Amino acid sequence: MSEEHSQVAQRKKKVSALREIGIEPYGNRFEDKTSLHEITTQYGSTPKADLDTKNIHFQVAGRIVSLRRFGKAAFAHLRDASGQLQIYFKKNILTETGNAIFDKLDIGDTLGINGRLFRTKTDELTLEAKDLVFLSKSLHPLPEKWHGLTDVALRYRMRYLDLIANPEIKKVFETRSQIINTIRLFLVEQGFLEVETPMMHPIPGGAAARPFITHHNTLGMDLYLRIAPELYLKRLIVGGFERVFEINRNFRNEGISTIHNPEFTMLEFYMAYADYNVMMSLTEELFSKIAQKTIASLQFEYQGQAIDLTPPWQRLPYVEAISKHFQVSMDDLKDKKKVSALIRNLDLKPEASLGKMWEQLFEAGVEPGLIGPVFITDFPTELSPLAKRKPGQPELTERFELYIVGREIANAFSELNDPEDQRGRFEAQAVQKASGDLEAHEMDEDFLLALEYGMPPTAGEGIGIDRLVMLLTNQNSIRDVILFPQMRPVANPPAPPVETD
Repeated sequence: MSEEHSQVAQRKKKVSALREIGIEPYGNRFEDKTSLHEITTQYGSTPKADLDTKNIHFQVAGRIVSLRRFGKAAFAHLRDASGQLQIYFKKNILTETGNAIFDKLDIGDTLGINGRLFRTKTDELTLEAKDLVFLSKSLHPLPEKWHGLTDVALRYRMRYLDLIANPEIKKVFETRSQIINTIRLFLVEQGFLEVETPMMHPIPGGAAARPFITHHNTLGMDLYLRIAPELYLKRLIVGGFERVFEINRNFRNEGISTIHNPEFTMLEFYMAYADYNVMMSLTEELFSKIAQKTIASLQFEYQGQAIDLTPPWQRLPYVEAISKHFQVSMDDLKDKKKVSALIRNLDLKPEASLGKMWEQLFEAGVEPGLIGPVFITDFPTELSPLAKRKPGQPELTERFELYIVGREIANAFSELNDPEDQRGRFEAQAVQKASGDLEAHEMDEDFLLALEYGMPPTAGEGIGIDRLVMLLTNQNSIRDVILFPQMRPVANPPAPPVETD
């Protein structure tokens, strides 16, 4: 029998023994507790003599994460959501029930404790336990404290155990929550209305991506998990809302990588009577606000790379960026034969259209070096089926993507509000789809009908929340900022090294 299985068997026997003497190891409500952070903050510097004189008592609750027994006494560390505090158990101080619980106590158990605050001979702030309440018996030992939970895949699969073994990662998710709250407050203060749109669509749209397909039995129809809320949010602009936003979950049936998860969080917001220039200024202001609120600075390091979010940020046209990187003239970039040759030199197979070949060059050469922050502007019309054309340059659109550390963080454009132009773009996308492009946009007649009723000039933007959190918490993988990332199932995941009592 393995060490873990042996401990599980022993702990189950303790559960039975506790119940035999009338102690329920899975307790009920436990109120009027004080957070450990509050105690350590208020009394962290109080001298030993003062604590002894004041005879201060507290009621606390948390998980036992270490336990050192010696005879009829023990020291332990109790951890709650706010922090950690040393606990001292002594049998002649504990109540009768407390002694019974103490005898069956293991690392990982959750207790309610009432006791007196004091300092040990080594001057560590400690709670001397008197009354104990069993709140939850842990049947499994925690990961071994010296090595923690280090198997990356296991950490993602067993996030609950990861949070116990590596409590410092909670800070990442606390920062994530703060980022989202800051975004929400900023947009509301700017006059935006938060809305909710469908997560199951009859037609996938709003982005170039492969959807997940589901089926509605009652309606007898296939539906698609949302790849973007864009077309619904623009319907609201048609309907008379002038500023709307949604913090939404999107689903894209694509590859998994350090920057891609099939289920992810996006912010999308739309502003009537604005264009993409307004969005660039608003984005600079929003990111500055988020950084100041969460990390208290516009200058920071990400994976060893210095980043400065101080506005204004560089603005670089898409084709010009390709021209500069590959040292090819703008005229040569309009020559399909020369562009095809350049792509072959990169050991890539040229696409059929010039716009798609520009995209190949941009992704292979330009994108990785965009440390930024930099707005890449004026995308080819062929690559932007929902964006308004630039006046006087119909082959380009009023669109930008924000890049930081070589990653797209945001995508925005002046929205196409000409229904005939939009229909033509959809038709061109349909041709691409018929030729095998699984990510091409589908025809959406209802959206076209909405545009025919008239949508005012509008600018819209999508921001990847997960990638933004990665940036501001210095995380290299998107899985480190998603509590429960998608994982391939395994029959028998490896067990972590466990703590022995």
